[in-house]
Amino acid sequence: MRILIVEDEQKAANYLKKGLTENGFSVDIANDGEDGLHLALTEVYSLIILDVMLPLRGGWSIIKELRAAGNDVPVIFLSARDEVHDRVHGLELGADDYLVKPYAFSELLARIRIILRRHPLQQSESLRLADLELDLIRHKARRGGRSLDLTVKEFQLLALMLRRRGEVLSRTTISEQVWGINFDTDTNVVDVAIRRLRKKVDDPFPVKLIQTIRGVGYVLDETA
Repeated sequence: MRILIVEDEQKAANYLKKGLTENGFSVDIANDGEDGLHLALTEVYSLIILDVMLPLRGGWSIIKELRAAGNDVPVIFLSARDEVHDRVHGLELGADDYLVKPYAFSELLARIRIILRRHPLQQSESLRLADLELDLIRHKARRGGRSLDLTVKEFQLLALMLRRRGEVLSRTTISEQVWGINFDTDTNVVDVAIRRLRKKVDDPFPVKLIQTIRGVGYVLDETA
């Protein structure tokens, strides 16, 4: 499941991304309101974590624009503004929750899971290619009717490749999206992860889905 964090404090955003990624979510970050609104309107997210006070465009304005556009993506405000009227205002604008900083990550995670359970459309969210299927809610993977035993990182990697199937993903893109960092070019972390994923997703099956584009990266697609 994909979450957008709109937060101008980079350290706070990175902390959130690390925690959410470790719990199986795919995370994008926007550091100002304009970028956040653009991503929210042009990409598909399961949930948005939104600060109130942001450069260029504030959180109040962002959620107004989203709701005016008919976008009902769940939104959690995460803000240092702790007055009751601020919390009420955020909820009246259409937010699903409002959490005051500082906060416990475990509480935020619990609130995210509760909100996602409230939205039935999220419950059926899955990704498919040929006989491969990922259930993004239950964190289960199957191919050819057979369950695949994937680690958290393997599941995130496969989900990324399925979301962008047919698109060649560079090692840099994969490392940023799955691990949240850009590995040195001398490391082979991504290659090792792909090799392990292939053993589970491709090796037991006649049709291979993970393809190597030499000198560029990897792509998930049905072979011709």
